[in-house]
Amino acid sequence: MSNFLTSSIGKKLIMSLAGLFLVTFLLVHLGINLSLIIADSREPFNKAAHFMGTNVIVKALEFVLFGGFLLHMIYGVVLQLQNWFARPTRYKKENYSQTSFFSKFMIHTAVIITVFLVIHLFDFYLKAKFFGDVPLVVYDGKDYHDLGILVIEKFKLGWVVVFYIACFLLLAFHLLHGFQSAFQSLGINHKTYTPLIKAIGVIYTIAVTAGFIFIPVYVYFWM
Repeated sequence: MSNFLTSSIGKKLIMSLAGLFLVTFLLVHLGINLSLIIADSREPFNKAAHFMGTNVIVKALEFVLFGGFLLHMIYGVVLQLQNWFARPTRYKKENYSQTSFFSKFMIHTAVIITVFLVIHLFDFYLKAKFFGDVPLVVYDGKDYHDLGILVIEKFKLGWVVVFYIACFLLLAFHLLHGFQSAFQSLGINHKTYTPLIKAIGVIYTIAVTAGFIFIPVYVYFWM
């Protein structure tokens, strides 16, 4: 078993499963964020954020989430380094037909996305979790962290909106190849199913990217 997990196939399998878990988390995160602009007040967003931060099951899943991200990142880097060391000297003219355009830049987009996530965690998650530097608001006689106002204040800054949009466009770039590649690593590679998986991946990527980008644009111009 240990030999399998340290093999190239095992690493790809673990990275793929972790990546698909993160894909699911993105949908949950998007749903919560959209409540900030759909609802008439910040209350649904703040209550949802409070639930995500205090519920025992969700808190346990946080370890799974962070573990999934670390595994996805570590195995991605290891596999990329193995690919580079296996072919230290580039061919004068590479065979681009064997590699999709998006796959050649997966490691580059991953690095930028990781930087973005670290900044994002410091701006919201860590600030609420450990530093307590978040205003409080009362709903039904109970205190909640007003994370909604932090989001709105951030997205009122033009450079933050531009940075946020740029990062999610890079995430889309990453997802376009990663979604299909994850299923392929799991052995789902069939002339009937693969085109469908590709189509679902494209639809998912466009929908999720558009949703996350729409939020800062809406806040900046209309809130």
